[in-house]
Amino acid sequence: MCGIVGYIGAREVTPLLIEGLKRLEYRGYDSAGVAVMLDGQIQVRKEAGKIAELEKSLEDEPVPGKYGIGHTRWATHGPPNNRNAHPHATEDGEFALVHNGIIENAGTLRKMLEGRGHVFSSETDTEVLVHLIEEVYEEGEGRAGESLERAVEAALSQVEGTYGIAVVSTRDPEKIVAARLGSPLLIGVGINGETFVASDAAAVIAQTRDVVYLDDGDMATITSEGYVVHRRGTGPVTRPVNRVDWDLDEVERGGYEHFMLKEIMEQPETLRETMRGRLLEDDGRVKLGGLEGMDEELGDAQRVIILGCGTSWHSGLIGEYMLEDIARIPTDVEYASEFRYRRPVVEPKTIAIAISQSGETADTLWAMREAKQQGATCLGIVNAVGSTIARETDAGIYLHAKPEIGVASTKAFTSQVEVLAMLTVHLGRLRGALTASRGREIVRALGQLPEQVAQILEMEPAIRELAEEYKDSPNFLYLGRGYNFPAALEGALKLKEISYIHAEGYPAAEMKHGPIALIDENMPVVVIAPKDAVYEKIKSNIEEVKARKGSVIAVITEGDTELLAFADHVIQIPRTHDALTPILATVPLQLLAYHIAVMRGCDVDQPMNLAK
Repeated sequence: MCGIVGYIGAREVTPLLIEGLKRLEYRGYDSAGVAVMLDGQIQVRKEAGKIAELEKSLEDEPVPGKYGIGHTRWATHGPPNNRNAHPHATEDGEFALVHNGIIENAGTLRKMLEGRGHVFSSETDTEVLVHLIEEVYEEGEGRAGESLERAVEAALSQVEGTYGIAVVSTRDPEKIVAARLGSPLLIGVGINGETFVASDAAAVIAQTRDVVYLDDGDMATITSEGYVVHRRGTGPVTRPVNRVDWDLDEVERGGYEHFMLKEIMEQPETLRETMRGRLLEDDGRVKLGGLEGMDEELGDAQRVIILGCGTSWHSGLIGEYMLEDIARIPTDVEYASEFRYRRPVVEPKTIAIAISQSGETADTLWAMREAKQQGATCLGIVNAVGSTIARETDAGIYLHAKPEIGVASTKAFTSQVEVLAMLTVHLGRLRGALTASRGREIVRALGQLPEQVAQILEMEPAIRELAEEYKDSPNFLYLGRGYNFPAALEGALKLKEISYIHAEGYPAAEMKHGPIALIDENMPVVVIAPKDAVYEKIKSNIEEVKARKGSVIAVITEGDTELLAFADHVIQIPRTHDALTPILATVPLQLLAYHIAVMRGCDVDQPMNLAK
């Protein structure tokens, strides 16, 4: 959450900062600002609201300069307004800083600094950090070799929490100092002496494809002569230069009204890319290059722990069903945000799987580190190549779903479930729990998914009509059983995230243990009811809803006529293997949520209070 971009070079910096911030707006859009060095002074401009407000301000009052830093904010400390927007500067304007993350001991540091005469102008934890850097710098003035880097390093040694920062100062000009702990940061290596710093490659892809990912504990000094990376407390280190392999048009809307719709419609292709070269149908196996050399650890595993947040947690739940049902290995799914705080027990021969679209989700990263510290073999399922989880896990599988810009995840979710299915086949065959014939059945079904999703997407006009009927409903209930209970959770999450309608997902059998009290003629109930192993059970649950005058929207298998008598509306999906049904069932629910949100006038790409 939040976005950082910085530049130093020969070109005018402000247009480059604005361009980078626009590509990061999905990371935060409460406010935005820039700090540019001009004639030996730091000029700060910031505005509450979208980046367009900042852009207009800079058009009215330009700030020329050759280097500077910018930020787009998702509020943590203090409401979105001009005072709390980044960059934050010291009273004398000689230091300015942008920051992603949270400084947990900000209150203690603030009291200490106020006692030493510092005056604060915002409610943020970030402003504490820029004042602390100034305090440390002034304490060290007069020392031989005093530098901004030393002040930043000394200040960070007093900080508890997470950060990705970029700092500039008039006291030590012509440089940007960056540091990272728990919040992603990279260096963009340009040409002709141009260097960038950013929290996401999307911010710099229009200018360079060569990026250097910083590790936790890294600091970087960026000048017109290039960059130097060093570890806090030690000397310089070498970090590899990575080539970004996706194109600029993949972070643009491509003619669609919203990124979310574009990404929903891309799913036939992203599913195809996720599987490309990995399916061995004749053998009933899959080939996962990222797991090469891992057969012994995977074959001997006695337990799997899946770690994720939000949508990734939902895909993990589907993975749990798959791994236990098909590969016959005990599996638990954990909220990554809770895992490391409850003193978890990680037994020997445990595989921990960290699932994250960005590969930078802080809670998932720290949960994975906790599992690794306790001896687990850690795998990553991520979309972003070169991300922290990808670098720190023992092995892993990339989604290859290309950048996902919409805050509400769509194509990453379906690719995550697809990867979990492939991993299940791999483990099942490796451990002897899955026969070749059953393996071929699943692999064949995987290969059919792209065309089946394309078929579902052709129903978009009908789903739009359905959205028109239910757009004013204040509450929704989503029900599913077995593999499709997590799909119900995901459908409800999509609706609440982008339309602000209260929606809850439930195991259908649990409805009678509470939620049934809410059902009446005003309560739409979305039921995922394919012809699978629990079809007769879910049919009974639909009858219970109808007995209480609830309105039923049923996601059913193509050609099923039994439920037509009970459902008010049906959405038909192709038949597939039970384990893969959640992929097909989720797609129409993504479209339903999208169209309801658009009809309600919501900003679906940048929903209220959320950021990527």
